[in-house]
Amino acid sequence: MTSQQDLLDTLAQVARALGNGHRLALLERLAQGDAAVETLANTTDLTIGNASQHLQHLRRAGLVTAQRSGKQMIYRLTDERIVNLLGLLRQVAETNLAEMERLVSRLFAEDDADGALEAVGRDELLAGLASGEVTLLDVRPEEEYEAGHLPEAINIPLEQLEDMLGKLPKDREFVAYCRGPYCALSHEAVQRLRQLGYRVRRFEEGYPEWKAAGLPIA
Repeated sequence: MTSQQDLLDTLAQVARALGNGHRLALLERLAQGDAAVETLANTTDLTIGNASQHLQHLRRAGLVTAQRSGKQMIYRLTDERIVNLLGLLRQVAETNLAEMERLVSRLFAEDDADGALEAVGRDELLAGLASGEVTLLDVRPEEEYEAGHLPEAINIPLEQLEDMLGKLPKDREFVAYCRGPYCALSHEAVQRLRQLGYRVRRFEEGYPEWKAAGLPIA
């Protein structure tokens, strides 16, 4: 006979799968779109063997699925709600763990001592897009942009930024975004563009959070 403890023990499988920073990084990458093991390993700085082991933990917990495509195994999130789960995990940690609060405050602090790089919230970004006063920059790699992006966003991967400045008029206001709240790509892009005289800020969230909120994507 099934007991409440059986249910809680099964639920704990998900918690155990989430209890590893590398696995959270893999989930964050998969929140951008489906990806092969090789891509996931490269994005998260893991060996293919280590990435595969972590993915098997996530798969057993029902957090990811896999499908063979030729010689590759393509992984994807099983449920869009996983993005919300990661967001709740982040919010609880930031609110209740002093170490997390300290790390978050230091994440961008060294390069943002004057607060110039304060992030744009979702409501402010929506208002700027509705008025036509803001242009979006997606600084993720091209394959992530192609898998899905915010409407009318221009894809300029960080490593190509200097080569594509001709596409960015200086009389516009830009908002850069990338993978999520802790992604440093948009922060670095904002720094570089500000040094060149552009009006630009970063979005405080990323593509997965925008999509999970039910907002339009392309």
